[in-house]
Amino acid sequence: MREDVEALDIRDVTANWVNAQVLERQIDERIKALADLSDTPLFFGRLDYLRAPGADRAEGAEGERFYIGRRHVHDADGDPMVIDWRAPVSQPFYRASKKDPMDVGLRRRFGYTGGELTAYEDEHLSDPAEAARASRLLQQEIEKPRVGPMRDIVATIQPEQDEIVRSGLGGTVCVQGGPGTGKTAVGLHRVAYLLYAHRERLARTGTLVIGPNKSFLHYIEQVLPALGELTVRQATVDDLVAHVEVRGTDDAAAAVVKGDARMAKVLRRAVYSHVTMPTEPVVVVRGSRRWRVPAYELEDIVRELLDRDIRYGAAREALPQRIAHAVLVQMERAGEAPDDRVQDAVARNSAVKAAVKAVWPAVDPAKLVLRLLTDADFLAAHAEGILSADEQKTILWAKPVRGVKSAKWSPADAVLIDEAADLVERTHSLGHVVLDEAQDLSPMQYRAVGRRCTTGSATVLGDLAQGTTPWATRGWEEALAHLGKTDAVIEELTAGFRVPTDVIAYASRLLPHIAPGLTPVASIRENPGHFEVRPAEGTPDVVAACEESLRREGSIGLIAADARVPGLAAALTEAGIPFLAPGEETTAQTRLTLVPASLAKGLEYDHVVLDEPQAVVDGEPDERTGLRRLYVALTRAVSGLIVTHAAPLPPQLA
Repeated sequence: MREDVEALDIRDVTANWVNAQVLERQIDERIKALADLSDTPLFFGRLDYLRAPGADRAEGAEGERFYIGRRHVHDADGDPMVIDWRAPVSQPFYRASKKDPMDVGLRRRFGYTGGELTAYEDEHLSDPAEAARASRLLQQEIEKPRVGPMRDIVATIQPEQDEIVRSGLGGTVCVQGGPGTGKTAVGLHRVAYLLYAHRERLARTGTLVIGPNKSFLHYIEQVLPALGELTVRQATVDDLVAHVEVRGTDDAAAAVVKGDARMAKVLRRAVYSHVTMPTEPVVVVRGSRRWRVPAYELEDIVRELLDRDIRYGAAREALPQRIAHAVLVQMERAGEAPDDRVQDAVARNSAVKAAVKAVWPAVDPAKLVLRLLTDADFLAAHAEGILSADEQKTILWAKPVRGVKSAKWSPADAVLIDEAADLVERTHSLGHVVLDEAQDLSPMQYRAVGRRCTTGSATVLGDLAQGTTPWATRGWEEALAHLGKTDAVIEELTAGFRVPTDVIAYASRLLPHIAPGLTPVASIRENPGHFEVRPAEGTPDVVAACEESLRREGSIGLIAADARVPGLAAALTEAGIPFLAPGEETTAQTRLTLVPASLAKGLEYDHVVLDEPQAVVDGEPDERTGLRRLYVALTRAVSGLIVTHAAPLPPQLA
């Protein structure tokens, strides 16, 4: 298929050089999408239907056989050899069961090792003599050691996951899922499915995956290309709101106030406070005639624009045209016959421009936010009745700054500037946005993401128990309201595929203290996993635990409180153990990653050594946030977890 595309000759089919460039780019993207992935098999399943799909039962039509894979594959004659997993005919591979065989006589799963076919397993779903049983190949695939970036789950999607993946483009879906329930993979496969089912529409409107940090995005970035999808952009929330250079940080109290949804009201007041009612008429001179628009008529125009509740910038652009229209009405009454060109000329008249500048001046979002954060009187005027005096004092900068470029903006400030920018000019909306690790967003960050999908839909993924910011989401209904998607469907995934039984049971001891209402994850893995809590004398014992884990197969993560990372890095270097930073790809030679607890979210390793749980808790501004951070760290293991501690363990783990 790739060779056929490479052999295309487009010299005689393009009308001009622009079309040639576009077609050439499309061909290049197609060639990239058809790249061979040496350890990624083209097919992983087979369905033998009792009847041809869509055939009437009475016809007794002979059944058909389909191989199911990551993408559509055809032979030299164009006949399909492998059916895309997203096609309707592939759905029974994920949904069919002994109770509901969906007209499938046989479902075959193929097992691979390093890209080579090594096993297969059959289920005769319509045979009453064969008992239902768990799939050994499916279990082995779920428990397979992980080295490198995140794998796709296309061969192991479960029925409850498949329902979310295949839900329609029109609605927003929120997925609450505990550690190891596959919520991130479900979100990415949902993007792949939507691009398959609504390709033309999403090609026009665009898709975006939003993750918590660059390390996480690097970790997941190979999933969609493995499924043949190359057009999905990935970003963090900070990337979306990068109107200014972020060089500063806020303390927790200031960040909470700046992230509060009430700040949107403060900003709106501040933006529209620039509008002043006209007190002087506008006099337009054209040739020998003078046309006068009185102040009361100008005021009516301004009030009408304010009542329409359109963006500040759009109203400012409309104002000169409205004034010009009032002049044209007078011209017509005087017997003239002005056309659109005359109206445009009047709108550009110096007197009209001067009136617009005085009544509806331009607003720079960054300068506006800077004034709010540095001018106590300006903030007080627009935060009255919204923020308390203490809250206003909390967000005011202690030192004055010269201007926007010299200001040490924080991430929360950048979000405020984005809100102000949207009040001035509408933010472009995409067709679909996937928001992962959503529980850590502030209300203002939710609003920033919601602006990117006002006319589209979203897939929101997260776990309330893993909220590790002081402003973390308390409930999904509230979060979805800030996102502007109050009609979203909330789904909960409770079956754990990644974290071993003993590990998730130990971590779940924290749930009553961090998220009392959540259902604990129930691991469906047959392998209980290696789990041990051991006292440590110091850093040498932690290094020894890493060496022990490295004797096992797969990737290793050493997770520690951020403050302890430099000391552990020095100890690993002294012991001659090579290690990586989060987001760097593991190799056969370097399988250990040293992970600050603050960056552990969303990552996974075959074996984890967790250093000093109490230090992880103490590294956060409050105990609840610290326990949530610890919950995240405890649930990164796929096969085994060793907890080392010199200090006493947190009492919540007792």
